[in-house]
Amino acid sequence: MKTVLVTGANGQLGQCIQKIQNTHSDINFQFKSSSELDITDTQTVYNYFSNHNIDYCVNCAAYTNVELAESEEEKAYLVNAEAAKNLAKACAEHNVKLVHISTDYVFDGTKTTPYVETDITNPISVYGASKLKGEQNIQEIFDEYFIIRTSWLYAEFGNNFYKTMLRKAAEKANLTITTEQKGTPTNANDLAELIVKIIHTKNTDYGIYHFSNDGEATWYDFTKEIIQNLNLAEVDQPSLKPIDSYKTKAARPKNSVLDKTKARNIIQTISWQESLRNLMKNNL
Repeated sequence: MKTVLVTGANGQLGQCIQKIQNTHSDINFQFKSSSELDITDTQTVYNYFSNHNIDYCVNCAAYTNVELAESEEEKAYLVNAEAAKNLAKACAEHNVKLVHISTDYVFDGTKTTPYVETDITNPISVYGASKLKGEQNIQEIFDEYFIIRTSWLYAEFGNNFYKTMLRKAAEKANLTITTEQKGTPTNANDLAELIVKIIHTKNTDYGIYHFSNDGEATWYDFTKEIIQNLNLAEVDQPSLKPIDSYKTKAARPKNSVLDKTKARNIIQTISWQESLRNLMKNNL
């Protein structure tokens, strides 16, 4: 039986992995929140790995507030870069394979076609730069890692755009949503399945992977699809209007669509619309 440590267990991806753990009885999952295992503390990480026999570490922990990162740069780097280094060092020393979640925000968004794993990175926000530094820290330490870049992650758990739009729809709010950015909404439940598949198949094709659902959308498209799947009567529908752009502290990549060719060697991908429908059908 494999033992898998999952950090950031209270986040949306961590909770998605918890949801499917009972269907994978051959894996002994150890779920740890930040309060249970502070991965920013080098000694704490070292002690945990020394006292537990772990085969895989899945790092779902991250500082993800893109706006706040602009004014909390030190904290963003501590969680996204230094903690990744701590885990990589512990994994290397104890022969543990690392699955680390990264982001589309490592790119500047100027490319007009989907990003492949070998494209040049150029983050335009503190959040993106801190996540890229985490990737680099891991790569400098050892080779047995899977760095999975994903985009526009959402689920029925945690705080995310999808849940915000559900709440706004229930309030019949007036929604003005940007069409400026293009990417792919990604159901965290699908990402959880990919991670478990990597572990199950004992995959040794280490390196960087891009994973999202298929297709592309703007945030306006994503919102429109969420509202349509609610099947609300016309009188109960919120007002939804597109807007070119809105002012933010942090710059966002205008195109962050990811090429999933490499990930499809491991798992079949589905469209973001189908994945969203499945989620809403099973959770509303």
